[in-house]
Amino acid sequence: MAEYLLFNEPAIRLACFAAIFLVMMLWELAAPRRRRQIPHLLRWSGNLGILAIDTFLVRLLFPVLAVGLALVAEQGGWGLLPLLGVSGWAAFLVAIVVLDLAIYLQHRIFHAVPVLWRLHRMHHADLEFDVTTGVRFHPAEILLSMAIKLAVVAALGLPAAAVLVFEVLLNATSMFNHGNVRLPLAIDRVLRWLVVTPDMHRVHHSVRPEETDSNFGFNLPWWDRLFGTYRAQPADGHEAMTIGLEYFRSRRDLRLDRMLVQPFLASRGGFRPDPAPSAAE
Repeated sequence: MAEYLLFNEPAIRLACFAAIFLVMMLWELAAPRRRRQIPHLLRWSGNLGILAIDTFLVRLLFPVLAVGLALVAEQGGWGLLPLLGVSGWAAFLVAIVVLDLAIYLQHRIFHAVPVLWRLHRMHHADLEFDVTTGVRFHPAEILLSMAIKLAVVAALGLPAAAVLVFEVLLNATSMFNHGNVRLPLAIDRVLRWLVVTPDMHRVHHSVRPEETDSNFGFNLPWWDRLFGTYRAQPADGHEAMTIGLEYFRSRRDLRLDRMLVQPFLASRGGFRPDPAPSAAE
């Protein structure tokens, strides 16, 4: 089983990603929540280009990924869970919940710490909201996130199977909750108690600062309610709300080259203003 997980992880994750992406793309075409105003080619070339760079760098710089490290930890008996004697299904469920909580807390920290916000804001600078927004993260943020995830896996000694399932779930739910898809309101009200829905997460991509700093969850929706960061609906409604930031609103900012350098650019305004540029700038 261990060898199967280690050698087939890339194929498993790629197959799940492709299937979910295709389903969401077709769903967006069939039942969009918001009217598209920017051509797919302009946005998708940048967003999917970032995904390709992220994947290459993670595989290059982290030869042992989360599942591989979890296997090493299992074989060596490392971590808090083995120390406490937690195993089997209990360890599996604890791993899913703890990893999701770690992602929620990391997300909040990336909003709160200015230097980390510079990395994360590229995700928020998308001018529309669809399945590709769910894979639009700066390479530096992805690498730092992977390092944090590896630390959590090693410290707790999480089961490799649970880590793989969580990775697949996180990718799938990120594409789902960033989807420009319409769900019946009655279904959305029930579903958002179990998983973060597109309407719930879309609030987080509002240009309004009080809405941007809400609904941080990616997978499980409970953390926002528990920690007081839940916001049910955007003030302007889902169709009328403005997506993105108060800065980086030019269509040229959607190009791959501009996306890569955004952490080094002054925002010149916005709710987390960078230091005012000097006269030389």
